[in-house]
Amino acid sequence: MLYLKILFCLKSKGKNLSSIETVKTSGFSMFSVKKNRQKSSYVILAESPDTTVLSSNVLKTGSKLSWLKKNLELTLSREQRLRMLDKTDEFSVTEQCGLLSLNRTSLYYKNRPLRETKLSVLNTIDEIYTENPVYGARRIRAELMKLGYTISRPTVSEYMKILGLEAIYQKPDTSKRHPNHRIYPYLLRNVKASYPNHVWGTDITYIRMHKGFMYLVAFLDWFSRYVLSWELSDSLEDGFVVTALKKALKIGMPHIVNSDQGSQFTGNAYTGTLLENGVNISMDGRGRCMDNIFTERLWRTVKYEDVYLHDYQTPRELRIGLTEFFIKYNTRRPHQSLDYRTPADVYFER
Repeated sequence: MLYLKILFCLKSKGKNLSSIETVKTSGFSMFSVKKNRQKSSYVILAESPDTTVLSSNVLKTGSKLSWLKKNLELTLSREQRLRMLDKTDEFSVTEQCGLLSLNRTSLYYKNRPLRETKLSVLNTIDEIYTENPVYGARRIRAELMKLGYTISRPTVSEYMKILGLEAIYQKPDTSKRHPNHRIYPYLLRNVKASYPNHVWGTDITYIRMHKGFMYLVAFLDWFSRYVLSWELSDSLEDGFVVTALKKALKIGMPHIVNSDQGSQFTGNAYTGTLLENGVNISMDGRGRCMDNIFTERLWRTVKYEDVYLHDYQTPRELRIGLTEFFIKYNTRRPHQSLDYRTPADVYFER
């Protein structure tokens, strides 16, 4: 199938396109389309076997700019689109943001340090939820009140969304669906992982630090409990998920990868990588929290045996600490369910 990523398109309403000239190449190809006595328009194309023909076809659909913008948003992550902004370009930042489906005001926003009180509440909610994943906002608020916090249920709900948490019988807020992304069926009903690389699972969780927090994603082999890869991010953009996936695929090739229905796992960058490698995509049904139970157990282990025992000060310290933890988890920590063998022993069949 002919595959094209439309990375940047400026409005073009002309119908008589005379010539297509390559202006520059730097990872992508930029084409200048000169119309009769009109200002040139630009289109950047990538991953096309026949860019000349396709660029003509794309420009003839100038009236379908909304479709192009939608396709761009589905194809590229926000981080990738941000890197395409050029503040020195003849086109204003406002115009570029509109075409790249970016919020202009967000470009100038800088993360402010969390107040110590709010961070304390966030960390306590995370601890309560990790211990009691069936708790919703009401029960977590009750636990907070017992500990001396004065807080309303709506505020607890708001904080749980920041953490990406909901009661375990519902799916985490980190799994908020994108309305335009395809949802794949759940393939693991009555299926038991029976060999390494049969089924992988992936999920995202909140990891606290001394003055802030990060999000952690991991890919786990269900049969051996081996953690193939993991990544940290300060946002829920899908870039760190795709990076972790590509690292995992360098180690093994799964038959099925299971995730929730979050936008990080339904975007084209993630699903496209799996499909290109012939991997079957499985997604939890809504409200089926136990579908990814092995990854949920991993999060409990990570937090109780590492994160809660260390007051990580910076993202760098956290990354170093988690690197040491996952090496220990994979190679030196025996699992009762594996007859007290390590995940690495089982995964590599030693």
